[in-house]
Amino acid sequence: MSPADNPQLSEYRRREQSITLSPLETTGEDSHDELLTLNFGPHHPATHGVLRLLVTLQGEVVRDIKPIVGYVHTGIEKTAEDKAYWKVIPVVERMDYLSYYFNAMAYCGAVETLAGVEVPKRAQYLRVIHLELNRIASHLIWLGTSVLDLGATSIFLYCLRERELILDLFEMSSGARMHTRYFQVGGVIEDIPAGFEPKLREFLKIMPKRADEYGAILNSNEIVLQRLRGVCPLDAETLLGLGVTGPLLRAAGNPWDLRKADPYSSYGDFQFKIPVGTVGDNYDRFAVRLAEIYESVKIIEQALDGLPEGPHITEDRKIALPPRHELATSMEALIHHFKLVTEGFRVPPGEVYYPIESPRGELGCFVRADGSSKPSRVHMRDPSFVNLQALRHMAEGSYIADMIATLAMLDPILGGIDR
Repeated sequence: MSPADNPQLSEYRRREQSITLSPLETTGEDSHDELLTLNFGPHHPATHGVLRLLVTLQGEVVRDIKPIVGYVHTGIEKTAEDKAYWKVIPVVERMDYLSYYFNAMAYCGAVETLAGVEVPKRAQYLRVIHLELNRIASHLIWLGTSVLDLGATSIFLYCLRERELILDLFEMSSGARMHTRYFQVGGVIEDIPAGFEPKLREFLKIMPKRADEYGAILNSNEIVLQRLRGVCPLDAETLLGLGVTGPLLRAAGNPWDLRKADPYSSYGDFQFKIPVGTVGDNYDRFAVRLAEIYESVKIIEQALDGLPEGPHITEDRKIALPPRHELATSMEALIHHFKLVTEGFRVPPGEVYYPIESPRGELGCFVRADGSSKPSRVHMRDPSFVNLQALRHMAEGSYIADMIATLAMLDPILGGIDR
């Protein structure tokens, strides 16, 4: 088959011809004029998910990158339109499967805004505690898996060790270690149990010391430093033009963080710093996330110290299930419980976009209500999807090994990208 008979091959050739090389790169005895198109993935240990990259190389230098997604598309947003509002929560939790509390928070916040539900102060603080624990857990998985691509293997095991402590806490409060369905419309499903607070305080003492160890090990590893410092920088203006947010934007010097810029769930009650970088290279992306672990610990400590008394979920019985102990003594409570579970609650017509600060940037949920017990539209603005388009701008002109390290610094979650 000739290239003219193969549309895909012809497209590759057109892409190669459209790339203009500078005179410095196209002259000299050692130059490599021939371009090679390489399929990187979709099954590759360094793609951090089922991601395919169409990479155009000149020797070992990256000249173009085209991310190709959709290999793990699950139709979660469409599925949500066929479920009652409260039944959507366990579905959306499974998009960004490392940040399930954030998925639930964005969705519940949107529904609460539409329904005019006031979340009790205690529930807001409990949400903050679990969100920041989830942020630390997500950053630990990012750190452990990304340094594997840099040749540092021991940190991965250390990060899993600390993450297990967090999952133990999630199991105490919700009964599940992942995809907990702890957040509900109007609050949280249960108050924290006895023994949760002392175990959490023990973790808060351990985590900063362990983060110190991570930093000491990696900052003394010359190979890791050479693969991070000065590698694939990108300025804040370009990142903003691409819609990139979160640690990637803050690494370039822009302190935008929705917890400060547009506080939700009582984040305005807490004192914490926003770590920012100066160069916007891979080292700054690493350093910003590591510093965020310390700040999350500070937020959790403040929330725990100032945890208000009161209900853990709204007392609006049109939204919340009746207390479990009433089901054995009250026929009204039993009927109300049955109707909410089988039919769900109705939300007045309207639409809203509710953004929060996830471990990877702005995670927003758009919900449109038509007055029924099911949303007519649910759409998530996932930061991994937006951030992925910056990879080409970061890695163009660098070596393919630097592209792999840069992809790891993006911290992409393909479940959130494909949805």
